[in-house]
Amino acid sequence: MSNASPQAVNRLLAALPVAEYQRLLPNLDQVSLPFKQVLQEVGEPIEYVYFPQNAIVSALTTMADGSMVEVGLVGKDGVTGIPAALGDNIAGTNAIVQAAGSSMRMKASVLKTEFERGGLLQRLLLRYLQAQHVFVTQNAACNRLHHLEARLARWLLLACDRIGSNELPMTHEFMSQMLGVRRAGVSEAANALQQSGLIRYTRGKVTILSREELEAASCECYEIINGEYARLLGTDG
Repeated sequence: MSNASPQAVNRLLAALPVAEYQRLLPNLDQVSLPFKQVLQEVGEPIEYVYFPQNAIVSALTTMADGSMVEVGLVGKDGVTGIPAALGDNIAGTNAIVQAAGSSMRMKASVLKTEFERGGLLQRLLLRYLQAQHVFVTQNAACNRLHHLEARLARWLLLACDRIGSNELPMTHEFMSQMLGVRRAGVSEAANALQQSGLIRYTRGKVTILSREELEAASCECYEIINGEYARLLGTDG
């Protein structure tokens, strides 16, 4: 399998043979994704899908009282708006940019047409969907059963994998929303990781100082999720 292009940082696009990528290229636009941009809203049609390059997009479920919890995480490993390729273009979650960066954008209708061709892109999207299913189910179990400090370590590792950096623009308030816990709890967990020398937290930014030690502090969920992405997509997250 040939790499599509050195510029196709998104791993799904980079996994395509050159000929298939070149066929898609006229339908792909390079765009910037600013922090907190809403890419899709629950119940609304999905007009565009996004292949992030160095941005992070969170899929969020919002409750009646306004509280939010993250149920999906998309970075350079994947694509937003997959329901559009499967024939239902109505969004089931909100998709919000949580780390600004660049992305390739395509009309959802074009992705559906390409999916129906039955080529490598279809197989990659189906495998990505399976990997996302593992992410969602493991994340649900993790949030219910594991200690907050281990959960935070797992989330930081997964998020950094998806932008290809050990530095992550992040606040305690945002991390508490993503993990579905109170801000005070996240602050306590982040301070514990920092005091152990695993991360450095400054205002609005988290830096992983030792990936090996942070992986050891994480629960088994990071290794399980990472392993499934590698198995299904030939990537590490």
